[in-house]
Amino acid sequence: MKIKILLADDHKIVRDGLRALIEKYPDMQVVAEAADGRNAVRLAKELSPDIAIMDISMPDLNGIEAARQISAEAPHVKILTLSMHSDARYVKHLFTAGASGYLLKECAFDELVNAIRTVAANQVYLSPRVTHVVLTEYLSRQPIAEASVFSVLTAREREVLQLMAEGKTTKEIAYSLNLSVKTVEAHRQKIMEKSNIHSIAELTKYAIREGLTSLES
Repeated sequence: MKIKILLADDHKIVRDGLRALIEKYPDMQVVAEAADGRNAVRLAKELSPDIAIMDISMPDLNGIEAARQISAEAPHVKILTLSMHSDARYVKHLFTAGASGYLLKECAFDELVNAIRTVAANQVYLSPRVTHVVLTEYLSRQPIAEASVFSVLTAREREVLQLMAEGKTTKEIAYSLNLSVKTVEAHRQKIMEKSNIHSIAELTKYAIREGLTSLES
């Protein structure tokens, strides 16, 4: 039986390359692609792939929030994160969100194949370089900071902040999240109060620094 895979990355060239390489293996099949986190969640629920391979930095809904929603709404889908970030904070947030694997985009393709098969076998996969970072953090007794956007803001506030940082207007955010304009404004006020940041420019920097979005998206 083939391992059914969903690819989620906002760069088409990355998705095309991964699809071409993955489908050389007779035990793997790419069943769908998504260019943002929100579509990744929708496709995971609709198609029930075995594994969702996702980037962290995606527009509209980032990979961490997408992983959280997939884990809650389609828990049978295993999540394998393919990221450029080796920071221990991202690893912690992804595994807390329900990911089963984490490896870097710079890895060799053989490592990705190994990670796919490991996760499909209900095991956890962590890239050797990422393992080194996490162990160094642990052994130095400098715990990963808790006061992050993921502990300070609610899931809905993080969604609103990401869309704000991506330049969406209040009306556009309300439409995207199926909320009223007043509710979005209330969330924005709460975000500013909790973060103690009161300008859109600084909130955008905050969102990028915390990994909710990126300058590339």
